[in-house]
Amino acid sequence: MAVTNTASLTIAEMREFAGFTAAEQRYIRRSLDIGLGRCDAFRIWGRDAVENAAIRSQYVAYQELKALRQSIPAASGFDAIEPFVGKLTRVAAFDLAQERIDSFSAFRFLYERLISAEARPWLPSAFCAAAALPHIRPERRKMLLQSLSEAAATAPGWSDRAPSFYPEFIEEAAA
Repeated sequence: MAVTNTASLTIAEMREFAGFTAAEQRYIRRSLDIGLGRCDAFRIWGRDAVENAAIRSQYVAYQELKALRQSIPAASGFDAIEPFVGKLTRVAAFDLAQERIDSFSAFRFLYERLISAEARPWLPSAFCAAAALPHIRPERRKMLLQSLSEAAATAPGWSDRAPSFYPEFIEEAAA
C-alpha cells in the first residue's frame, strides 16, 4: 500500500509540474540544478551571454539556501523568524524578479525542493513579501499576489512529506 501511495503522490507532483508554463518548467529545472548543485548549469542552461549572466547571479543569490535549510524556525516560536524569513524573502524576490515564475504554485513547487518540506508553512508569507516589493513591476505584482489562493494563504497546517519528483533537464532528441 505504501508503494502505491508514494507512486500516486509522485504522479500528482508530475501532473502539477506539467501544468506549469514552459518558462516556469525550464526555470524550475535550472533552479534545482543550481540550488541543489546537480550539474554545471552554465554548460546545460547557458544559451548566450545574457543567460550566463543570469545563471551567475542565481548562483550568488542561492548561496543563502544552505543557511535557510539549517535555520527553518519552529512554527510556534518568533525568535528565528526574522533571519529566516528575511533571507527567504530576498532569495524569493530574486526568483520572482526574473519573471519566469508566474504563480504561487510554481514558487511553492520550487522552494519545497530547494529548501525542504519543512519550509512549506513559511512559503506563503515569503512569496507575498517578495511579490509586493517595489522591485516587481506593478502588473506582475498584481498577477503574482492574485495567484495565491485563499486556501494556501489560510491553511491550518502543512504536510511535512518530502517531495519525490525533482524534474531534470531532458536533452532534445535530434530530428
